[in-house]
Amino acid sequence: MADGREAALAGWEEAAAGVSWARPFDAVHRDDRPGGSWFAGGVLNASVNCLDRHLPARANQVAIYWEGETGDRRTITYGALHAEVVTFADALRGLGVESGDRVGLHLGWLPETVVAMLACARIGAVHGLLSASLPADALADRLSDLGPKVLVTQDGAFRHGLIVPSKSRADEALAAAAGVEATVVVRRVGVDVGWYEGDRWYHDLVAAPRPGARRVLAAAGEPALVPADHPLLMVPLAHRRGRPTWIVHRTGGYLVAAATIHRRALTTRSDDVVWCAAEIAWIGGQTHGVYGPLACGATTVMSEGTLDVPSRSRAWEITERYGVNALVTTPSVVRSLRQWVDTPPADADLSSLRLIVTLGERIEPETRDWLDFEVGGGRALVANAWGQTELAGLVTVTPAPLSPAVPDPGLEVVDAGGRPVAAGDTGELVLLHPWPGTFLEVEGSPETGDAWWGPYPGAYATGDEARREVDGRLTLVGRRDPVVSISGQQVSLTEVGQILEEHPLLRAVDVVAVPDERRGQALCACVVLEAPGGWEVSPRQGRREPPKKAEAGDELARELRSYVHDALGGLAVPRTVAFIDSWPAGLTPEARRRALRLLCTANPAEWFPVTAAQLAAAATATD
Repeated sequence: MADGREAALAGWEEAAAGVSWARPFDAVHRDDRPGGSWFAGGVLNASVNCLDRHLPARANQVAIYWEGETGDRRTITYGALHAEVVTFADALRGLGVESGDRVGLHLGWLPETVVAMLACARIGAVHGLLSASLPADALADRLSDLGPKVLVTQDGAFRHGLIVPSKSRADEALAAAAGVEATVVVRRVGVDVGWYEGDRWYHDLVAAPRPGARRVLAAAGEPALVPADHPLLMVPLAHRRGRPTWIVHRTGGYLVAAATIHRRALTTRSDDVVWCAAEIAWIGGQTHGVYGPLACGATTVMSEGTLDVPSRSRAWEITERYGVNALVTTPSVVRSLRQWVDTPPADADLSSLRLIVTLGERIEPETRDWLDFEVGGGRALVANAWGQTELAGLVTVTPAPLSPAVPDPGLEVVDAGGRPVAAGDTGELVLLHPWPGTFLEVEGSPETGDAWWGPYPGAYATGDEARREVDGRLTLVGRRDPVVSISGQQVSLTEVGQILEEHPLLRAVDVVAVPDERRGQALCACVVLEAPGGWEVSPRQGRREPPKKAEAGDELARELRSYVHDALGGLAVPRTVAFIDSWPAGLTPEARRRALRLLCTANPAEWFPVTAAQLAAAATATD
């Protein structure tokens, strides 16, 4: 194992040569903290690596092809992107943002989102991306956790043909989250918005400066050179203890991992055009749609909204229009594409595709075969990837498209004692070798880095269940804790259950995940109703109210879904609500959940009733 570890570190030392360092690092890795320190002594800037160093040869090369949900398009060169990033970095400094400060980005897939990300990196600020479609309550919680000095939002966001009122939700959230000194608003949809002290239009901030002011701005536009372990970005992670945890990623290790994965695992040629069809707020969108491609001087495609608007042929049109060579997406997106059409249109030219990579969740063999034959036409390599938010995105791609390979992370499957399992057995997936994309810190949770490095000394515990096959391959089985991937994003079953437990009409709640054709997995809320009587205190409103009659049915099921949506957003909304008259006596929680999964899988309706006797019978059937 020691030889493998040293080989991996030597591989990362070589890979780090692909990043521009203002000061070379003294050591690749030091075991001085959980996860270690990466590239100690090295100094760099992520914005310089993604923009400045490419300008001599690539100023006129396309950095971003962007396409809005309404069909509007923009082509942005490296030179133009650099100019706007420098200007917005100056604007952020003018708003009082300094190195180490935090900036919230409540934005969708827009060019301005990339500008804001790189502008933050340019001045050493730390950005946290928040989905533009988050409801106000959830946004307020995340802003309170993040603690940004400035929030960047948009007037509204296009989503599936509708307009999401992003600015008004941000205003509502800011009323409950203190500390934000200014709000920058990107005009995207053109709706009227409320305007308050501290609000600024993005287009005013990046407008050409007045004569005489340029000299001052130019001095301010110099990049901040930061240590390799300086925080770069933060990503919210639905955690197994319920409270959203913020994962903090470091500049040097994150950038080396992102660039290396892009160059060696997500491309077949250096000039490949890459499209990461995933949410920008997700770590995969940021790493494989922004930082990885731009750090390598590549061209990346970005699409706003959903792929069935304005038409269900949008994915094929984008691929053909921009000559996409590598498509990176989630199985959930692929399932949607397959649901819309049995095969891409006959006149769609997809011959540019050389690589299709799915990540974020398991993909079924039939869905993979559809990608291979119907989309890739037998020409494209179809690969499956595994990774984690905590590890900065994907870690492995199977089969890998290129050589040299990404340095070996040392994947192993171990039992509770940390010993490798026998062929055919399951256990926890661990990393035995250091990985530079490993997070720097964890915030917002009672757990520390020990939760990942404590269980097996010298190894990183992923929390994923895996099986070692007889031929040596690894098969991912699923999460070991109640966190599931839905449409490529993690959702905590505990958190959904805790929200529902606040509802005054519910006495008991259990939440389980079941297979779903569209999203891969879906949530089912299994609830026991409270007997009516007396006055109840509504926890979410904080006032006493006469209770409604607790009746299982459409109305209450819709109310419970809305209750979750308002608190946690759309991905956490249960697909099905099962109304249980009572929990069977003597049934362990695990046996009960197995039975609930069986019943909810067999009943995909929006709601259905279940008796304690039926639940007990289902538990017997699963034994």
